[in-house]
Amino acid sequence: MRTDKPSSGWSARLRPWRFPLVCAALYAGAFLLDPEKTLRALRVCGTIFLQLGLPMCAALAMMVLLNRFLSPSLASRLMGREAGPGGLVLSALAGIVSMGPIYAWYPLFTTLKDKGASAFNIANFMCCRSVKPVLVPVLVGYFGWRFTGLFLLLTLAGALLSAVCVGLARPFGDGGA
Repeated sequence: MRTDKPSSGWSARLRPWRFPLVCAALYAGAFLLDPEKTLRALRVCGTIFLQLGLPMCAALAMMVLLNRFLSPSLASRLMGREAGPGGLVLSALAGIVSMGPIYAWYPLFTTLKDKGASAFNIANFMCCRSVKPVLVPVLVGYFGWRFTGLFLLLTLAGALLSAVCVGLARPFGDGGA
């Protein structure tokens, strides 16, 4: 039978650092075997870290600000069941201008849900993320205005349909759907 007792030695202090230390040791070993490939791999890792770091920090900052300044009653008023068309527009615009990987936003969605945002508006936010204003000129350049306009219109209609389906399913129960 195992008893868990708190350890206060070096092993307890190093526990959170095990994975980074093992990675560093593996990179050191790889550097000894092939320095050029290892440096290339480190550059790729650095690029990925920078690409993920900015959106993660932005989502963290937004969560801190939301927790500090957004009361449950305000969240419910802006993105709750009774928000109406304003909540739809707000969640759509927020989704369109959001950046970074979707999983960086999950903690923010949980915070919004806990503060009273509806499943409909959260789903709308998630679906509207596929529209990126920065890429519209690229779409127009490759495919023309007609295709781009139709594509964006159908994408937003699909986002709305998905949000309606999620809202009707009431995944947060009666209080948050």
